[in-house]
Amino acid sequence: MTRCGLVDLFGRRISYLRLSMTDRCDLRCVYCMAEDMTFVPRNQLLTLEELDRLASAFAARGVSKIRLTGGEPLVRKGVMDLVASLSRHLVSGRLKELTLTTNGSLLARHAEGLARAGVRRVNVSLDTLDASRFRTLTRRGTLGVVMEGLLAAQEAGLKVKLNAVALKGSTEEEIHDLITFAHGRGMDLTLIETMPLGDVGADRTDQYLSLATLRRTIETRWTLTDTADHSGGPARYVRVAETGGRIGFITPLTHSFCETCNRVRVSATGMLYTCLGQEDQVDLRAPLRACEGDEALHAAIDAGIRAKPRGHDFAIARNGAPALARHMSVLGG
Repeated sequence: MTRCGLVDLFGRRISYLRLSMTDRCDLRCVYCMAEDMTFVPRNQLLTLEELDRLASAFAARGVSKIRLTGGEPLVRKGVMDLVASLSRHLVSGRLKELTLTTNGSLLARHAEGLARAGVRRVNVSLDTLDASRFRTLTRRGTLGVVMEGLLAAQEAGLKVKLNAVALKGSTEEEIHDLITFAHGRGMDLTLIETMPLGDVGADRTDQYLSLATLRRTIETRWTLTDTADHSGGPARYVRVAETGGRIGFITPLTHSFCETCNRVRVSATGMLYTCLGQEDQVDLRAPLRACEGDEALHAAIDAGIRAKPRGHDFAIARNGAPALARHMSVLGG
């Protein structure tokens, strides 16, 4: 049966799925997780078979890009089997891209396998180049392990983009070094405003750094030119004249990208979120487990797409910090 594509009520075509493998992570980044986390029971997580079936249902409806996320996707047992299985949609042409976002801690182990399965690029979270600060930000990580992962990824032929969350008191001090490091190794660097999501055991307004402010800091040393480049996600890119490399800016708080939003997220428990800034969700796990056929699953997906709002409702307080806090567990980064 041929099914129509996924188009919301505002005419936006959904072509990008972010699919969370797990809520678990081997790090505890201060802006992402509380140090003492309580994770959902494993029987509430989608099985690998259910994840495959769900991803395939979206691919059948015109989703051409799937990004695997977490938590940390590479800690999920059997994740490489899932990647290998989903690669059939790359071969058939249904998917144009299968990729993932990782903290890099297990990348050295899996880089070659990812490349063999048809993954062509990965996003690696790296907020600092200082080993001591890295340990503090992640509460338990080792910078050298991530560096080994970056090298292994590039040696396997994967294109790497670095993601850095803009953190007050940290990123301003290191931004020039981050640009030099990334562009000197042929990597794009994307800067992300910290978002008021999740319980991390601290007031996140103290961490907030506007990317407008950070851009002004960057421009004290580098010459930036806005580009029309687009990677399928929310980043707006600039080209750095001195390096030839790119910097992406993801600014959900100070510059809404809702009008061009082409993506949805599914949590590791099978909840469909069509907007990161809204709490509305649609249960896809129930229809997945109710029957072997996919009619109910497609109906639930359609209901979610119809409910996709025009935009998020993040707010900025008078002091420029995020004024809205939401909890969206196991949603995926």
